[in-house]
Amino acid sequence: MVYPQGGFRRATQYVLHRMRRLPDSPHRIARGVFAGSMVGFLPLPGMQFLAAWLACRLVKGNLLAALLATFNTNPITTPFFAVLAMTLGHWMLGIQKPLSPEYIGEAFANAGSDLWFNVKALFGPAHTQWDGLAQFWHEIYLPYFLGALGPGLLLSVLFYYLTIPLVTAYQKARAAKSKERSERRRKLREAIENAAARLKHLGEGSRGPGDDDAAGPT
Repeated sequence: MVYPQGGFRRATQYVLHRMRRLPDSPHRIARGVFAGSMVGFLPLPGMQFLAAWLACRLVKGNLLAALLATFNTNPITTPFFAVLAMTLGHWMLGIQKPLSPEYIGEAFANAGSDLWFNVKALFGPAHTQWDGLAQFWHEIYLPYFLGALGPGLLLSVLFYYLTIPLVTAYQKARAAKSKERSERRRKLREAIENAAARLKHLGEGSRGPGDDDAAGPT
């Protein structure tokens, strides 16, 4: 299912929780978030994890943070970002096309029809056709990809700078709690040892001076 169990808010909280608990330095985690977030904004269906791994290696970030950051988009926010990206891409490439649902749906339909026709053509006498796929590439995918680079980069840089103080604060708080728990365990252990020592001392003091002597022959 596309909609996650528990809703997108809970899924987002889980991803953020997992990211804060990563055992790495805040800067490496932030670099991983930057790489994964940037990849998440690009139209790379089926290749996002591989691209995130490559981008993470390039910036020397945390791999798990990069993989988690690819989930920065969801079916609710993606359409708005896609329209923004394609609008910028059309402007950059000088394409004069209305970004209406009908136009985008027709482009997807033509590309899918060509793709299915070409697959069948591999096993028959028909010749492949590429008009629908070429239209989709030049008017949908390429503008989307180019238009997503700018906003994706800005948002990923923002996520990078937000991640560092958040992870730093979380790690400090977690270290403080761990130190507090260790201190409580140490005090409890000392109290148990002192109580055991007092009981032992009381037990030794309750015996008489001759209690430890073996009984003589009768």
